[in-house]
Amino acid sequence: MQKLSVALAVRNEEVNISKCLDSVKDIADEIVVVDEESTDKTVEIAKKHNAKVFTEPHHEIFHITKQKAIDKSTGDWILQLDADEVVTPELALEIKEVLNGTHKTVSNDLFARHQRVVEARDPAFAKSSGGRSGPVVAFFIPRLNMFLGKPLIHAGVYPDAVIRLLKKGKAHLPGKSVHEQMVVDGQVSWLFNNLEHNDSPTLRRYLQRLDRYTDLNVSEFEQKKFAKNIFVLIFYSTLKPIFVFLKLFVRHKGFLDGIPGFLWSAFSALHFPIAYFKYWIRYNNKV
Repeated sequence: MQKLSVALAVRNEEVNISKCLDSVKDIADEIVVVDEESTDKTVEIAKKHNAKVFTEPHHEIFHITKQKAIDKSTGDWILQLDADEVVTPELALEIKEVLNGTHKTVSNDLFARHQRVVEARDPAFAKSSGGRSGPVVAFFIPRLNMFLGKPLIHAGVYPDAVIRLLKKGKAHLPGKSVHEQMVVDGQVSWLFNNLEHNDSPTLRRYLQRLDRYTDLNVSEFEQKKFAKNIFVLIFYSTLKPIFVFLKLFVRHKGFLDGIPGFLWSAFSALHFPIAYFKYWIRYNNKV
């Protein structure tokens, strides 16, 4: 069986990291944690799980630190995780199949449609992985997002897959955007079982993340020299959020997830006016 490294980039994750590392203790030959100068017990907990811990300054684009964790890993395969993710027992068994060479790809139309969306959104990934011959060197893993303690199955959320299992030296994160996928040198396949994602156990936690991600959007708007006029303001404050809400809650059946589905659809729609209002205010303060 080939060796597996588990790589994490973390910052003040004492609430989550123990559960994450417990979930991989039976499959990891090595755990690498790159910590962005946490002020809580994150490092202490990681060391109790026999992790190799490294320190890194904070980066606004967290993927820079994730890539450093990947670079420091020595296994044949690398499983890159966030501290608020948990490897389910079923997923752990499937990863073992990859390591011992017995894994068989399962065809799934939902996963195929999701990959096409990812490729359209991230040209760098599409260019790097599309149509290559040779062995599979990376895997998408479907994520089951837990929102306010409930799994989100609809509202365009599932499978929310990300490339997390990769062969050493065959994939990397460019570190240019929080939304980017891995750039892969070879074929990409899928694992079937879910990675549990506990990023928003409370509304307060979700709003903290919303604030951070909209700040990143403002930086992207500035880099692209986004238009700053009343017409764009009206579009992002009314038309865009209405369209997004209807798409998630009605077209993608977010209503089937009950109140969490409604709140997810609503806050996802509000992401756009919040980001643009921040951008507008920052621009006016500079003038």
